[in-house]
Amino acid sequence: MAIGGSAPATLLKSPREIDIMARGGALLYATLQHMKAHVRPGISTGELDALCEAFIRSHAGAEPAFKGLYGFPGSACISINEEIVHGIPSRKRVLNDGDIVKLDFGVKLEGMYTDSAITVPVGVIDEQTQRLLEVTKRSLDAGIAAATPDNHVGDIGAAVQAVVEAAGFSVVRELVGHGVGFSPHEELQIPNYGKPKRGKKLSVGLTIAIEPMVNVGTAKTKTLSDKWTVVTVDAKRSAHFEHTVAITEHGPRILTQPLG
Repeated sequence: MAIGGSAPATLLKSPREIDIMARGGALLYATLQHMKAHVRPGISTGELDALCEAFIRSHAGAEPAFKGLYGFPGSACISINEEIVHGIPSRKRVLNDGDIVKLDFGVKLEGMYTDSAITVPVGVIDEQTQRLLEVTKRSLDAGIAAATPDNHVGDIGAAVQAVVEAAGFSVVRELVGHGVGFSPHEELQIPNYGKPKRGKKLSVGLTIAIEPMVNVGTAKTKTLSDKWTVVTVDAKRSAHFEHTVAITEHGPRILTQPLG
């Protein structure tokens, strides 16, 4: 039996609004690729953040969605190794060979928001870390594939969880995906764990950020004294990948990728 009802109609987007989000999402994708090309040992997270803001603002009408959001000081959340999310960029934080770095931010274009993240290796990474990245990507793909109008929020979480736990990793439960579009964070929560046919029904026009956060060790987290950076409690590594996705009558539409 399905449990949870439908997502609120106020969260549903028109085809025109979704197309605006797709244009913003294409810019977000291009910005991530621009930043990824500059990831190397010796670069600071502050330099990467500056590249992010400059690239977004070089496109007419576009703004970094995270800058100043809830008081966040950067344009991008940049998190290293055991840092799961919300790392504050700094010119004093330098990447080293063998690290992994999570690049997570949003774009605002014509009043609509998109959100995406990738995890990038710095130089040469070890085999376990490489597998962590591959599994997290696959779990995102599985979650997106479950984002259809005949499914519920729980189907997305169940799909992500199945991939992650089959690989022997853990899904972060204290942080979740979310609705996105009219604002950077809309009320609907998208956990990366769950049971099929549970939670809100995925209505056509809903736009959501699906974002598996996957740990090598325990799923448990803690927040550092800066009040932003969330880390694994056992200091083992975590990976994060995210797309903004629209629920359409033809299936999931990834909005944070190149147009066409």
